[in-house]
Amino acid sequence: MRWKRARRSDNVVDARGGGLHVGGKGLGLGGIALVVIVGLLMGQDPGQILTELTSQSSPGTGQSGAPPAHDEQAEFVRAVLGDTEDTWRQLFQRAGRQYREPTLVLFSQGVSSACGFASQAVGPFYCPADQRVYLDLAFFRELAQRFGASGDFAQAYVIAHEVGHHVQTLLGVSAQVNAARQRGERMEGANGLLVRQELQADCLAGVWAHHAQQRLDWLEPGDLEEALNAANAIGDDRLQRHGRGQVVPDSFTHGTSEQRVRWFRMGLESGESGRCNTFQTSRL
Repeated sequence: MRWKRARRSDNVVDARGGGLHVGGKGLGLGGIALVVIVGLLMGQDPGQILTELTSQSSPGTGQSGAPPAHDEQAEFVRAVLGDTEDTWRQLFQRAGRQYREPTLVLFSQGVSSACGFASQAVGPFYCPADQRVYLDLAFFRELAQRFGASGDFAQAYVIAHEVGHHVQTLLGVSAQVNAARQRGERMEGANGLLVRQELQADCLAGVWAHHAQQRLDWLEPGDLEEALNAANAIGDDRLQRHGRGQVVPDSFTHGTSEQRVRWFRMGLESGESGRCNTFQTSRL
């Protein structure tokens, strides 16, 4: 992938190595461990204590700023994010709308967001409350080593998927899903709203990839296979089979491997976000 052809985004914040920030000061691993011990001794949920502590400061405060110069991984993230900005700005303009760019926060081990505290185990995520994408670059190593999905375009797909959730927020999709949750509608399951939301984000990632390739001609032989392999690797059925030894469709939240690959392809081949309406189709 010839990613160096892309414009670099200025919306990447580097919060790696800063620990968990409370009141402008870093709460490192030792401090987190102390909170956990005290919580257990007092019979309280350590996670709840951490959430309350992190809520005392705004997300992104503390030791954070622009990524250091000559950081190849951070440069790659800035390039991919920059091209998602260019793509979605243009597509929104065509529809008579304005695209608000998200911020991408690089973190390590754990991070506090407007959606609460998240550990490294959560993986990349998007928080609609602060319109930020959160990414621990260690996830890319896990994607390659644990799931056999390596390559720069596989990583670009992951970033574009999270940006797809930002697009959903701007279009009002996320609010509609949240309203359905508050009404008590079922979220999980093979046909649940969470699966439909995630598959739409996959499709939107494909839409981005379509337009990025037209503009930059940056894909090299094998790149497309990398992204499809990544989509296949993180399907609910494959992850459950790998982790539990059995597949439980009623607990699906992201869709099967086949579905994730198919919806990414839908966006990639059409380049039309209108083809990504997973909420109005009977066949996911």
